[in-house]
Amino acid sequence: MKLGIIGLGLIGGSMAIDLRRKGFAESIIGVEADSVNAAAALKIGLVDEITTLQECAASCDLIILSVPVGAAVRMLPEILDIFQEEIKNGNSCKKTVIDVCSTKEQLAKTVHYHPMRARYVATHPMAGTEYSGPWDAMPGLFDGRACIICNQEESSPASVHLVEKMYDCLNMRPIYMNAASHDVHTAYVSHISHITSFALALTVLDKERNEKHIFDLASGGFSSTVRLAKSNADMWVPIFSQNRDNLLKVIDTYIEKINAFREAIDGFDEDGIRSLIEDANRIKRIIR
Repeated sequence: MKLGIIGLGLIGGSMAIDLRRKGFAESIIGVEADSVNAAAALKIGLVDEITTLQECAASCDLIILSVPVGAAVRMLPEILDIFQEEIKNGNSCKKTVIDVCSTKEQLAKTVHYHPMRARYVATHPMAGTEYSGPWDAMPGLFDGRACIICNQEESSPASVHLVEKMYDCLNMRPIYMNAASHDVHTAYVSHISHITSFALALTVLDKERNEKHIFDLASGGFSSTVRLAKSNADMWVPIFSQNRDNLLKVIDTYIEKINAFREAIDGFDEDGIRSLIEDANRIKRIIR
């Protein structure tokens, strides 16, 4: 197995660590546009060499596209074009490409009619932190987490099997759904969390001009809630843009709940506040 990873940040780098450690790949080839990240990935041994997208797609058996979704929409058709070129040159093509992006519907539409569509498997490993870059890659990031595989009926059984084997090697549990459903669910359980964190950080920074007070008074609850506000804009801007329609519905619902708290607090309605909190406590049945 010759593995190619395009984008050597937290996700791509962490996959490289565990897939090498567990013997899934004999060699790992990296593609990275940022020269500093590329040099770091080589130095710490995430990859065996750095090459171009063209060379990676032409030489690797499995390619992991681990870049912001805006870039993935452009790059995925290019990779499938390279696969198609092999067929035109009289070679058999058994290569597979996956993405690990947080939105799926736009990617699915982009390559829906591509002749090599069957060699693409749309995936989303539900793991990560607020950090990015090859130096933040870590072993065990994916252990026990869910991995969404979307529109698997459009992919070849051989490609899906290979990808299932890879995620099993990462100790992930597969969940299957269509791309549109995936984007709705991630808007509720992932994307709104980041928007909330960004908004809270802006609120506090706007009111607490003295940053020393924030540092001195911030407790564990504030730190855990605002942690995601440290996330990279290059990653999240295209996610919010591509999942716009779903996110607007979630934001509207969130604003309704904020207003319910505001009205109860403004009216000294302690019973109303208690009811809202106890209703929210039902989340304990789902998240422990």
